[in-house]
Amino acid sequence: MKVPMLDLVRQYESIREEMDAAILEVVRSGKYILGPFVEQFEERAAEYCGVKHAIGVASGTDALLLSLKASGIGPGDGVILPSFTFFATAGVVHNVGATPVFADIDPKTFNLDPDHLRHVLTTNSTNPKNSTNPMNPTLRAVIPVHLYGQMADMDEIMAIAKEFDLAVIEDAAQAIGAEYWGGGGIDRELRTTNLEPAVKAGSIGDLGCFSFYPTKNLGAYGDGGMVTTNDDTLAEKIRLLRVHGAYPKYFHKTVGFNSRLDAIQAAILRVKLGHLDAWSRARRDVADQYDEALTDLPGIDTPFRAEDRTHIFHQYTIRVLDGKRDALAEHLKERGIGMMIYYPVPLHLQECFAHLGYREGELHASERASEEVLSLPIFPEITTRERRIVAEVVTSFLSA
Repeated sequence: MKVPMLDLVRQYESIREEMDAAILEVVRSGKYILGPFVEQFEERAAEYCGVKHAIGVASGTDALLLSLKASGIGPGDGVILPSFTFFATAGVVHNVGATPVFADIDPKTFNLDPDHLRHVLTTNSTNPKNSTNPMNPTLRAVIPVHLYGQMADMDEIMAIAKEFDLAVIEDAAQAIGAEYWGGGGIDRELRTTNLEPAVKAGSIGDLGCFSFYPTKNLGAYGDGGMVTTNDDTLAEKIRLLRVHGAYPKYFHKTVGFNSRLDAIQAAILRVKLGHLDAWSRARRDVADQYDEALTDLPGIDTPFRAEDRTHIFHQYTIRVLDGKRDALAEHLKERGIGMMIYYPVPLHLQECFAHLGYREGELHASERASEEVLSLPIFPEITTRERRIVAEVVTSFLSA
């Protein structure tokens, strides 16, 4: 029996009547660019994420790009980000003319390690380009990535950012709905410092960035993205940047971009948003079943769940130890079991960033993760039998 990594058709079939009606409503309206459907989704998304503003844009990559531009990041600036993440997080830094400065990850959560963030800010040992030389970048921002659906240690990151006067742009592309309780480090207006209630991904930093790529937990039927913020001025800048910098139309205050969330995608996302929490619970149920079957098996580590966070399991990512990851990947493939490796090469070792001078061995945790991680099928509609088969195939490999 084959088990897909993801099956979006099953999701569509489960909400087909709602979805068809929403799409048809947009088609019949004749209002396809921004307009009321985008506004309705933005209002609901802002409420869901616990922020004042949610601004729909063309993609998750554009959400990051516009956030950097709105924060005034450009040539001569350095932006710190984890090396172990999707390429877009670093690509946008380069594309605004700034320099990516790579930091290592916490080996348990796969997220930015606050201790190494501080190390990068206080030394140049991990980045030869980051020194007191005036030709080198001035560190002005940090992008913590909430990888696989679990938030980074935002208390520590926010405290460090405040100390070093850094803008904080959350990359929450994989983490919509993920929650964080934290302690006392979150002290900005409209953000809690108490254990209750929890705050959600994208509501803690200066800006939050989301992707609605179809495979995400909240996925569109094409590209889409969103920026969240509690800062009125930043929100105004993002809205301006997404429409060529023009307000009113044809009067350009700045040079912006064409980065608008399509009305049809907004209508699709508004329907799906009403199901998101139930889908997240279903993903956790899948993760629980995998944990029960795989925890304590020799040769792998199952995902770590921080006690002060709610993991929404965009991916169920295990570590395969003793150099056997690729062999397990082939074992799964031969038996028709979906799997993916996110990500096989850390960003500091990518060819396009060779000019930054990083060397193999500098960011050990990121490099080790790239050699060991493997993601198993996890989506709300996966059946109990399919989950059991996945676990059995993994177990059979380890037993052999």
